[in-house]
Amino acid sequence: MEEENNSDSKDTQSTFLKGSAWMTFGSIASRILGALYIIPWYAWMGDYGNIANALTARSYNIYTIFILISTAGIPGAIAKQVAKYNALNEYGIGRKLFHKGLILMAFLGVISAAIMYFASPLLASNGSQSDPRQIAVMRSLSYAILIIPILSIMRGYFQGYADMMPSAMSQFVEQFARVVWMLLTAFVIMQVQHGSYVHAVIQSNLAAAIGAAFGIGLLVWFLFSRRKQLDDLVANSNNRLKVSTTELFAEIIEQAIPFIIIDSGITLFSLVDQYTFHPMIAGLVHASSDTIEDWYALFGLNANKLIMIIVSLASAMAVTAIPLLSAAHTRGDFKSISKQIANTMDLFLFVMIPAAFGMAAISKPIYTVFYGPDPLGSNVLYLSSFTAISLGLFTVLMAVLQGLSENGLAIKYLVLGLILKGILQYPMIFLFKVYGPLVATNLGLLVIVLLALKHLEVQYDFNLNRTSRRLVGITAFSIGMFLIVKLVEMGLGRFLNPDHRISALILVILSVGVGIIFYGFATIKTDLAQKVMGSKIERILVKLHIQS
Repeated sequence: MEEENNSDSKDTQSTFLKGSAWMTFGSIASRILGALYIIPWYAWMGDYGNIANALTARSYNIYTIFILISTAGIPGAIAKQVAKYNALNEYGIGRKLFHKGLILMAFLGVISAAIMYFASPLLASNGSQSDPRQIAVMRSLSYAILIIPILSIMRGYFQGYADMMPSAMSQFVEQFARVVWMLLTAFVIMQVQHGSYVHAVIQSNLAAAIGAAFGIGLLVWFLFSRRKQLDDLVANSNNRLKVSTTELFAEIIEQAIPFIIIDSGITLFSLVDQYTFHPMIAGLVHASSDTIEDWYALFGLNANKLIMIIVSLASAMAVTAIPLLSAAHTRGDFKSISKQIANTMDLFLFVMIPAAFGMAAISKPIYTVFYGPDPLGSNVLYLSSFTAISLGLFTVLMAVLQGLSENGLAIKYLVLGLILKGILQYPMIFLFKVYGPLVATNLGLLVIVLLALKHLEVQYDFNLNRTSRRLVGITAFSIGMFLIVKLVEMGLGRFLNPDHRISALILVILSVGVGIIFYGFATIKTDLAQKVMGSKIERILVKLHIQS
């Protein structure tokens, strides 16, 4: 019996690692594409770079909320419920959920797109007055909301089967098509026609709809290519449960509402900044409206776009964890739940901590590569890199609570964190100016993280002590890596000017290479990597003739 449990545990860890690998590929590849395009795009905007980024950041925060509303959290709910019924060998109900969800998605997409389009004049405010430029940019994003709900629910269906590859590939294709459209239109408008930067930003935002269309096309292909396999599972279902259409819709909506609130958590923190930073900072310093918008762009989009590359690691793991935890919860397998929480946290910390420390270490040259030399921007990115850890922990822990049907508790934690963020926002801006919103966000998220960890330890016997011990080792190696990377950067900085893009890029590549080698060597030699990654990395080490 113990061997069987160990086998199940290994299978669960293997499924989680495989799923995380695919979702990490999709998330990281799309995030990297989404960051790399900014280099030529920002340069083509000329003197309007930061203003264009501010327009984009404000529009995308609102757009993200509407996407969550238009999908109504249904993709995550579908993934969770499909996994639940699959665990009961009721694949037919999962398919029925998917079909009914598609109808619901189409309806919600039309309604949400219309609301965003016509409400743009009200939403396009920087905290003091509406901006006509912002209205046009927001409206260009509303078209994507028509079709993204369909894309999202299709991803959710595959994820319910713990089949992460289609989602990952569609994510990459969606982003690739989007970036091609953005760069093509920006180049034509700004460099060929010498037109308005506002028109270029409008086309760049319209690219979201173009990318979504390509993503849907790929998922339709995956659906047809897997049709025989899926049909066999449905044909061999138990077919003992009878669930009516009304019950299915009620179940979807009941599960979806918490997903809307929880999944919008990071965006809600950003919206506090969007609507409070401008009026608060304007009351403390004498600066023009455009200057304040430049400052907002530094953390609202410039730094945020880069740190979200590593935060997407957490998102990938979170998406993988939900169906696995839901299946274990449905079976009442509390030992598996405890093990799965530990696997999720260990892998997250193993990847996220060094990634955040590494980005902080190279904040100056990497900011130069993407946006040009800017001491203030580099410092904001430095602090934002550590904020990425808080954002990632929040993402993973909220996903864990969702997978365990602890939606109400997750919402309470989120509301408490947002209230704390709101209370601290003005004092932190007063004390730290442009860094203030980041400090307030970190403190708000820290409270959520501590409460969630304590609950998981008490309620599900999550071995917090073991994870804490691994955290100490990971952090120690990450600090060592940080110091080595800084020394390499400073040493090479004597010969390579970090204020020039090409030399800054060389600095980044060499520094990151040294950092990865050090961290990999240290974690392998101490068996930390083997403990976190399991048998997969051990097989790789044997093939590479590397011994711990």
